[in-house]
Amino acid sequence: MSAQTIKISGPVVVCDHAEQFAMGDRVAVGNAGLVGEVIRLTPMECFIQVYEDTTELLIGEPVTGSGSALAVELGPGLLTTIYDGIQRPLQLIQQQQGTFITKGAEAPALNRDQAWPFEPSQQKGALLGG
Repeated sequence: MSAQTIKISGPVVVCDHAEQFAMGDRVAVGNAGLVGEVIRLTPMECFIQVYEDTTELLIGEPVTGSGSALAVELGPGLLTTIYDGIQRPLQLIQQQQGTFITKGAEAPALNRDQAWPFEPSQQKGALLGG
């Protein structure tokens, strides 16, 4: 049983089959895979805040849950990158697609190929405190 959009009101989308989702779930909305978050559940409907432009979204398009909450990734390189509101690295996306971000665009938030130096300040097994 797959969920599909039944109402669209600006950035808020409502889908059926609410039992498939949980509050805070990250979802992909529509054929473009727009990033959204479950913000309200009723027995029959799931309300989703979509964080991308919903202009061309149509009633009946699929809604797919990721099984995890909307979250950001933390790690080295975070402070040297410019992101949009859903942690897409803007410089990387510009290199891949040009000046405008296409709907549903995805790119890893952190550079997986970059090596970061690490020198521990404590020895293995050391007793640590707050």
